[in-house]
Parts: sequence; C-alpha cells; structure tokens
Amino acid sequence: MSDLSHLLERFRRGPEVVATAATGVAGSQLDFAPGPDKWSIRLIVCHLADSEIVGATRFRWVLAENEPALPNYDEKAWAAGLGYASRRFSQALELFRRMRAENYELLKDLPEAAFARAGIHFELGRLTLLDLLRIYAEHAENHARQMMNNRKLFKEAKGSA
Repeated sequence: MSDLSHLLERFRRGPEVVATAATGVAGSQLDFAPGPDKWSIRLIVCHLADSEIVGATRFRWVLAENEPALPNYDEKAWAAGLGYASRRFSQALELFRRMRAENYELLKDLPEAAFARAGIHFELGRLTLLDLLRIYAEHAENHARQMMNNRKLFKEAKGSA
C-alpha cells in the first residue's frame, strides 16, 4: 500500500475511530469537560462535524482553483455561536460521518499529481492537498484520543467523588 493509499485509508476511517472512542458514552459523560477551556465529548464531535465542512470547502478550492486563499476560522466562536453545547451528539456524529464519506469519495480516485495542488492558508501558509489530507486524517485521530482521555478523567472524577 502506498503512503497516499495508507493516508486515504486513515482519512476514511476517521469517523469509525471517533465512533469507537464514543461507544457507550451517554448522560453527564457526554458533557464532562476535564477543565476550563477543555472540550467535552459532545463539543469535540460537533467541532469535528463542522471542521469537516470547512475541510470539504478547502479540498474543493484547492482542486478547482489555482492556489486559492484558505481562510481559517475561530473554533471557539463556532462552538459558542453554533450552540455546540445543545446540539444532539448523534446528529453531529452522523454529520461528521456523512461529510467525511463525501470528502473521501472526492479524493480517493484522484491521480497522485492532484495532491501536489495547493492553497494558501491564512496562518499556516502554503498547503498542498496532501498536506490537507494529512491534517484532516490526524485531526480525527487526535480528537479520538482526546475523547478517550476525557472518558478516563470522567471515571477518575466519579471515583473520587
């Protein structure tokens, strides 16, 4: 399996990894935040869903335009302004799954040369489609680890209470 194939597979499996990390989570565990400025599992999954929408736009800009601008977004403002704390967890997870599946379908059969196309991110500078693919594959994996850590800390907090 080539590095690109492997990366595409990691990208495709992101929602599975996140869903596995969330298996059995319910009630107060969904909204447990391990500290101030830390996100709960509900907020993480809402963020992943909206981030995937942003990724869908970025992928398409890079494929369709010549070195387009790739604006960043304020994830804390999105969390507050889009009401992450009151969004339904199951719908956010399903949105993440659907968007990731659409993005995977867009990317999976592209010729390898397409992954050298680039855009200019406002903070990170020049990013190729391959860079974006890697960022988004790692994004889901990193947040799945964060969710597992939240679960561990929740159990510890419940045990000491």
